[in-house]
This record gives sequence, C-alpha cells and structure tokens, in this order.
Amino acid sequence: MPSLEPETLDALLVSLEVASFAMLLDVVPGLGLAYLLARKEWRGKSLVETLVTLPLVLPPVAVGFLLLFTFGREGPLGSRALGIDLDLILTWKGAVLASAVMSLPLVVRTARVAFEGVNPRLESMGRSLGLARTRVFLTITLPLARRGLFAALVLGFGRALGEFGATVIIAGNIPGKTQTLALAIFDNYQLGHEREALRLVGLTAVIAFLLIWFVERLLASGAEREGPR
Repeated sequence: MPSLEPETLDALLVSLEVASFAMLLDVVPGLGLAYLLARKEWRGKSLVETLVTLPLVLPPVAVGFLLLFTFGREGPLGSRALGIDLDLILTWKGAVLASAVMSLPLVVRTARVAFEGVNPRLESMGRSLGLARTRVFLTITLPLARRGLFAALVLGFGRALGEFGATVIIAGNIPGKTQTLALAIFDNYQLGHEREALRLVGLTAVIAFLLIWFVERLLASGAEREGPR
C-alpha cells in the first residue's frame, strides 16, 4: 500500500478529528431530539421537525454564512455580545461546529426510526413494574434501539467527514489546520493537480464505502436477530 503524502495525511487527520468531535456534539441533542420526536406529541412539533431538517435542504454555504453571522465577532453569539472569545472563526472548532450542524439532521432522522422501532408496550411494562422513566429509557429503550442509534452516529460521522460548503465559510481552508479531505480535493482541483485530487477522491470513496458497509451489516445483523414480527 503506497504511503500517503504529508498533505494528504494532514487532511485525513483533520477530517477524522473534526468528524469525531462533531459527533460528540451531536450525541446528546441528536438522540434527545430523536426520542422526543418519536415518542412525544406537543404543540409546535412540526416546527421543530422542520428546523431540524432544514440543513438538509438549505445550501451548505447558506448554513455556513448563517453560522458566520451568528458566531462572528459582531454576531448575536459572537465574542463582542458574549464578552468571551469562542475562537470559532477560521479554526478547527468552527469546522467542528459546521460539521455538527450539517450532520445533525441525519443523526436525528436515523435515530428517530430506531426509537420508533422499539415496541412502546415494553416501555409501559417497565413503568408498570415501578421503574422510573429514566430507568426505562436506559435499561429498555436504549438497549433495544442501540443498533439503529449506533448506525445513526456512524452515518452522521460520515456526513461530517465529507462536509464542505459550511466548513469553508466559517473555518476557511487552511492546510494542516482546517483543511479536510473535501477541501483538499477542491484545492487540488483549483490548482490543476488532478492526479492528487483523484487520489483524495479515491481515499474518500474508500472511507465512505466502509462506513456504509458497516452500517448495512449492523442493521442487517439486528434484523436477523429480531427475526420476523
């Protein structure tokens, strides 16, 4: 196997770091929203569903601009308004935020399906035995939905790994700092380095294939264990 060029290795490591931290940001709000959407009914639920899904429909550069406007120095959540420097603009932290926002809808939608696949009667039985709602969630709901939830996080990780539009707006394209694989492909194409761009595309395709294959095997093994309903 040929060794990776230093620039390619840097882009790969930045991509993995950004995607990993993006998933850490998405775990609690993503799974929490997915559970609420799957199990609860409340006024304004459709509005929340729409807002959560919005990054899937909006152009990524538009999401990036909104993040830049919101967290920029003069923005409503910027350093001047909050009195603290969040250090998001043109940093890897900004890339993490952009990737987390863009991957959150995929995490929520996939995790919601996993929660909806858990029979509510099992949760009701747990509560009838005196278990608190938190205990029911931790000991019944999460174990039964774990494969789908893990698949949601893996798919979200893959989405974060390939994020481009929002990232380049808020974090820039700084080699070794904020340049991910997607940004490196664009950079090499712009410079006319087509062979290097193709190598990066091939590397990205291999990673994407492995992630999707893993998710499909995970879900298939879960279906085999459950058997026909």
